[in-house]
Parts: sequence; structure tokens; C-alpha cells
Amino acid sequence: MLALDPGVRSGGRILRAEIEIPNEPLAAGPRGHRVSVVDYDSSADALRTPGTAPAADRFAAMSDEELLSSPDFHACMTFGIVMKTLARFEYALGRRVKWRFPSHQLQVSPHAFEQANAYYSDEAQGLFFGYFPSADGQQVIYTCLSHEIVAHETTHALLDGLRERYTDPSSAQQAGFHEGFADIVALLSILSAPSIVAKVVDLGLPAAADGTINRASVSVDALKESGLFGLAEQMGAELAGVHGHALRRSIALPPQSSSLSSASAAEPHNCGEVLVAAVLNAFLAVWVSRLEALGSESKLDRARAAEEGAELADHLLNACIRALDYCPPTDIEFGDFASALLTVDAELNPADDKYSLRAQLLDAFTRYGITPTSAGLPGRQPGSWNPPPPGVEFVYDRTHFESLRSDPDELFRFLWENRAAFRLHDEAHTRVLSVRPCMRTGRDGFILRETVVEYHQTLKLFARELHTLGVEKPDGMPDDSSVTLYGGNAVIFDEYGHVKYNIGKSILDVRRQSARLDYLWKRGAFDSSANPSRAFACLHRKRREQFARPTPADGAALNPAAAAALPRANPRTDPPAAARWFINQSRQLHDEDSGPGQR
Repeated sequence: MLALDPGVRSGGRILRAEIEIPNEPLAAGPRGHRVSVVDYDSSADALRTPGTAPAADRFAAMSDEELLSSPDFHACMTFGIVMKTLARFEYALGRRVKWRFPSHQLQVSPHAFEQANAYYSDEAQGLFFGYFPSADGQQVIYTCLSHEIVAHETTHALLDGLRERYTDPSSAQQAGFHEGFADIVALLSILSAPSIVAKVVDLGLPAAADGTINRASVSVDALKESGLFGLAEQMGAELAGVHGHALRRSIALPPQSSSLSSASAAEPHNCGEVLVAAVLNAFLAVWVSRLEALGSESKLDRARAAEEGAELADHLLNACIRALDYCPPTDIEFGDFASALLTVDAELNPADDKYSLRAQLLDAFTRYGITPTSAGLPGRQPGSWNPPPPGVEFVYDRTHFESLRSDPDELFRFLWENRAAFRLHDEAHTRVLSVRPCMRTGRDGFILRETVVEYHQTLKLFARELHTLGVEKPDGMPDDSSVTLYGGNAVIFDEYGHVKYNIGKSILDVRRQSARLDYLWKRGAFDSSANPSRAFACLHRKRREQFARPTPADGAALNPAAAAALPRANPRTDPPAAARWFINQSRQLHDEDSGPGQR
């Protein structure tokens, strides 16, 4: 695969790398048990016949030009990054991760439409990557050839499967979390892959014949300006319309305690960049600290410097992914993620004597205006979640332990019998969204079994009834407006079936409910004409418009060679057309399977 994207070159040649993915027999496409590449182009309403399943060395001998013009390579690279990202999530969480939609396979379209966009659609059960001519008209830009973009969109799909309510209208921080978390995973997954970090990190550091690097080149300020966070500026400028340089400029976002209260933070991408900046700056601070501990010499071994960065990125990526289990299932805010991350790292690495990562994370969160939701009890990690207080007693004697680990109905019985302890609203609709058993290796080397449960509450009422709950009605909202309040918790059960953590948002939280309704009302979220199925496509398209560049002048129009390289030639500028094709295909299959001739 390409190490990062076609703009990252060394000695004039595009940097390449190998990655490891789960071993399985692949069908043409490629198609596996969790990911299926279907190369449908909505701009020409054409379906490309897939090549044969890839051999181990099929693309190794190809030139750069051959790789860039090979639809089969595009499909295989996209498949590989999606599978690598999925495998990373399953490794960190200690269990299989399901897609949100009722299918085992994620559909992936590497040439979905001719436009500078890429997005995930749960309704179409897939990822869709666009292509477009460069600003000078000399080449075609394929978003599926960007490691960052593919990993980013795959993370959207995985996060949607783990926390399906995070796409509900809620706040700028909930929408921004989807974007920011996807960027964090994309960057850390690159930096934690040994075959990639050895090339990408080295590319950004001054060359030395003896395999060393000047210590001054690996200071925090120097690394921010190095190729590590500024690679492929030309390609980055072309791809700015897809996700807006977030990975390349968030690291330089100046820390301000008012970052989340500024006017620009109302836009989800801008809001998400605050979270990315906090996590990446903590990463840099720890990395530089580790390099300083290697000795006082003026030069460092290049390979050792890269190794320290990759090991740290791997540790932080695992902690960020596992922190999702410790996040509330609805109305997430950055402070919730901060507490979840600090809690998880304290469990994975209680002493923290090697990295002192939690101190750096807490400092970075504070400097960017992110306050952990939990203060943490004395004697525990500051900012981490607290266990249930001593006064809260749960009833366990009517619960079947084995069923509790897998059966939503058994779990609902436990919730119902302990509804006072969980602060459930009796008149709200309560639903157990997921029961996920996990197996991890404990600090003593033995297998640790935990169960992660996610439940949700909804309460529908008219705006004129809000005052009965103490919730403020937004100014100007008609009394007969239909309003839905949300609540829910993530409950972590230990290996003995007892509640270890109860993390969430009570539906009875008056302050949160009032603030959420006011935010949504001012932004027109109660407009019945809104189409939630287009959320990710529209979100990325709005970001692209902020970075819009003029079309090439007549003299700089797409040259014949570049035009010939375009997969299709009949432009249609509605990306969801590809999604509609997949939706229609899935409906046809569903209708066939439901008929008399079921097979």
C-alpha cells in the first residue's frame, strides 16, 4: 500500500509500506467476511468487474504510475486499510465489533462519484470515496489512496456501530467528537504501524549519513514543523476539501481555555480539531520527554527515536479506542471522553512511570478548555470516573450471572429492579442497546472478563409540558412542538457480575436537557425536512466548501492524459447517488430472501 498518500515521496518515488491484516480467503473485489469492495461509480452509473483476489506480490513490481492508474490496486489498498482499522478496534476492545446496520459486511466503493468528498452512510451500509481533477488539471486525485481518509471514514463506521446514538442531533461537541475521534485514530494508526512509522517519521527528520539525528530536531516545536505533521503539502491542499487539513494543522492549534466556547467551535470539524489538538500535543510532549531520557548527547539514533514514537502511539491508540466503552451512550461531550481516557489508562498502566501520559493528557485537556466531567476521588487518578458511591446499593440476588453477560432481557430486568440506583425515569422508554462481553489480559497476566452494557432512555412530550420536568422551553418554540429527551448510561460489570462503573447522562438532568434543546432550536434541528441519512455526506461537503478553490481556467483545464485516467467521464455531482444504488441493492436482496423461494 501507499505509506500515506501519493504526495509522500522519497527520492522521487511514492513511499510504500506493508501492513498486516487478519488472514482469510478473499473473493474477487476483494471481498472478505467483514468488508466487501464493490466498485460502483454513480457518476457514470457503471459497475466495474473486479479483478482476481490479490496475490502477495501482485503490486510490488508496479511503477508509481501503474499503481495510481490501477483500479485493482485502489480497491486492494482501500480494503487493507479498512481491515487494519477494524482489527485494531477489535484488539483494543477485546471482542468483535459489529456494524450498526443489520449486515456482516461493510460495502466499500473506492470510485463512488466524481467529487472531492468521502463519507460513511449507515443506510447504504458502506463507505464512499470520490475522485476529482487536481487544481492544475494535470492529474486525478483519488481519496481512496489517502491512508488518512480511509482510516478516518472507517472509524466513523466503527464508532457508529459502538455508539449508535452519537449521530443524533445533540450538540457541536457530539458532532465534533465523531470528526475529532476519527482524525485521532487515523493519525495514531499510521504512527503505530512499524512499517509505516519507520518511513514516514524518518522522512520528516533531517538526514544524516551515520543514522543519527540532532536532538534539536526532535523538540516539540521542531516536530510540529517537521514532515511528520506537514507531509505532502501539495496533496494535502488538494484533499483539503475532503476533511480540511485536520491532521496536518490541528497540532498547531494554539491552546486557549475558550477554545470550545468560540464562535468557530459551533462547526463540527472546527470543534473536533480542539480534541485532536489536545491529544496530539500530549502525545508530542510525552514523545519528546522519552527522547530526552535517552541521554544527554547532542545526537540520537534515528531508529530508536522512531521506535519510541511508534510504541507510544500504539499505547495511546489502544487507550483511546478502549475509552469508548467508558463513554456515555448519548450526548457525549469532550469532558466525558477525557474522563474515560484517563480512567482506561489508569487501568491499563496504573503506575504510569514510563510515560507519565495521564499528567500530560490532563494538562493538554485543561489548556484547550476541556474539563474532565469527573473530578476523581482522592487517592484515584484525577479526572477519572468514580465507582458507584457507597450509599448506592444494587440488588444482585435475583439476577442470573451467566445470562447477565449476554442477554439484553436479563440485563433489562437488572436495570428495572435497580431503577432508583440508576436514576431511570419510570415513564420513559428504556431499551438495552447492547450487551458486550469482553476478555482482556489483566495486570497479573490472567484473563479478565468484563461486560460492557449500553442502555438508552427516550421521553417524548410537547414543548408546553417541559416545565413539569423543570426543563426550560427555548424562546420562540411553539407549545405544540414535539420534543424528545434522551438519557442513557454505559455500565461496566466486573468479572464477578458487579457494577464497576456507571457512566452516563440521566434523562432527569435538567441543565443538560435545557442546554441541548436551546442549541438545537437555534440551529433549526426541529425542521422536519432534514434528512439524517445524508448527515456524513453533507457534513463533509460543507467542510469542502470552506476550502473551495476555483475551477481550472480554460488554459489549465484537465489535460487529455489526466482526463483519460478518470475512472468515468459522465460527471454527476450528487454523492448520495452511490449510496442510493447500494440501498436499492440491499432492498432487492432483502425482498428476495423474504419471498417463497428463500435461500
